[in-house]
Amino acid sequence: MGRLGRCGSLNSQLKPLSTPLRFLPLRPPAPLPLCRRHPSPVAISRFTFHVSRPNLPLANRSLADYLFGSVVLAVMDMRKRLFYGVLLTALGLNLFFGAQYFFRSAQAAEKNDVYGNLELFTRVLERVRQDYVDGENLTYQDLIYGALRGMLNTLDPHSEFMDPAKYNELKKDTEGVFGGVGMVLGLRGEQLTVIAPIEDTPAFRAGIMSGDRIVKIEGRSTERLSVPEAVKRLRGRPGTEVTISVLRPSTGVIKEHKLTRANIKIHTVKDINGNREFPLGEEKIGYVRLIQFGEQTMSELEAALKKLQAQGLQGLIIDLRDNPGGLLDQAAKVCEKFVQPRMLVVSTEGRDPAEKKEYRATSQAQLPKLPLVVLVNGGSASASEIVAGCLQDLHRAVIVGEQTFGKGSVQSVIPLPDGSALRLTTAKYYTPSHKVIQEKGITPDISVPMSIEDAEALALKRTPGVLETLEPDRQEKVKNTRDVQLERAMDLLKGITLYTKQGPAASKPTKPEKGAELLQQRERALAR
Repeated sequence: MGRLGRCGSLNSQLKPLSTPLRFLPLRPPAPLPLCRRHPSPVAISRFTFHVSRPNLPLANRSLADYLFGSVVLAVMDMRKRLFYGVLLTALGLNLFFGAQYFFRSAQAAEKNDVYGNLELFTRVLERVRQDYVDGENLTYQDLIYGALRGMLNTLDPHSEFMDPAKYNELKKDTEGVFGGVGMVLGLRGEQLTVIAPIEDTPAFRAGIMSGDRIVKIEGRSTERLSVPEAVKRLRGRPGTEVTISVLRPSTGVIKEHKLTRANIKIHTVKDINGNREFPLGEEKIGYVRLIQFGEQTMSELEAALKKLQAQGLQGLIIDLRDNPGGLLDQAAKVCEKFVQPRMLVVSTEGRDPAEKKEYRATSQAQLPKLPLVVLVNGGSASASEIVAGCLQDLHRAVIVGEQTFGKGSVQSVIPLPDGSALRLTTAKYYTPSHKVIQEKGITPDISVPMSIEDAEALALKRTPGVLETLEPDRQEKVKNTRDVQLERAMDLLKGITLYTKQGPAASKPTKPEKGAELLQQRERALAR
């Protein structure tokens, strides 16, 4: 009964709604506010928005749930669109870059197609052979040789194709022996002139003198003839004869000489006077000039050093100015004379792993502690830079002069079956401290610049017999030209020998190379 009473009491409290329910048309949901107290997270891509459910009366909660569900569906639809947009963009980029890679690969394959490019070459070769207007005397060898020269010339300034005649000339120059008459030639006023006859040669024995003018070779005039062409006519197999007509300017008389060609030996090591006597200067200081590095350079230098040592040699100047280089093995052997055994002289590195080599001193040094100064300039290249770089890195010499040329690449000579040859750059030189020489050169420890006019005058002054061929005014100017680089080297060596003799303690004599280092530091400090 109590229960019924309570139920009846409850029912009695229920009242009908004063107004009937009305269903209004739905409107687009308004943006829902962000609620900081009761957030409902909805993830969109990387960012998270918090959407709140408003605290509505019971009658309107169904509408809120509907609106909230609509927002969630819209967000999910946005995520799908974003995902498909990113996917399509990625596919488009992949297609674009893939096409670019394909086209580049196709072009590279076309450039590396051996047979296709050879077909192009043969087509051009045949067209030139058949249709060139002056092609009656053209041969396939002429065209092929010309194409090979062009091919090698496009690589670098030092690679080249050499026909048989040029290859033979190269071998003669490096061997230091060739068949000729023994004259150094040059042009004076567009006339072929004897600069100097080489001692103990057919030209020297015939009485040909410096300043004589060669007017005919084998009855043909030398007017407008270049020096290389004249040399080519004068050289030949030893034992054969050549006839030349010589004008002596002092008398105006033209005399004909029939000379028998002989083996002419080129000396690559000379003394301060351009000869092979090698006298000592002040303070027992010696001087040797290396003209180039040929097959006999090391043996000639060894003979010169023995002459200087017999006179009490105390210091040495090695002149590498205007030395264009030569044979790598000879440069390494020159360094061996002054460095301890097994010391690294030079290394080479190339594209082929076989080109990675090290050259070390193998023999006992002839003068391992002798104070040295090396003279260099812009004409010092290749093998001469190897010598300068080695002695500088190993602290065996002070380098004086100007920045060297910077030719530090290795040219391998590859003979071909027809007698021609390739001179191909296959590696680069590195000094013992692994400094690259190519296009950088060797920086001297003590920089002593020289004008072009003075350098030309000194070159004339060093060549025997040249002074007599010059005009009086020019002759006097050349005689009075000072070699400031050589003078600086002499002063430096005098200081080294003086420092060595007057060391701080007689019981502990100072090493010559240590004195060189100290003087080098002093010179650098003065330069600053």
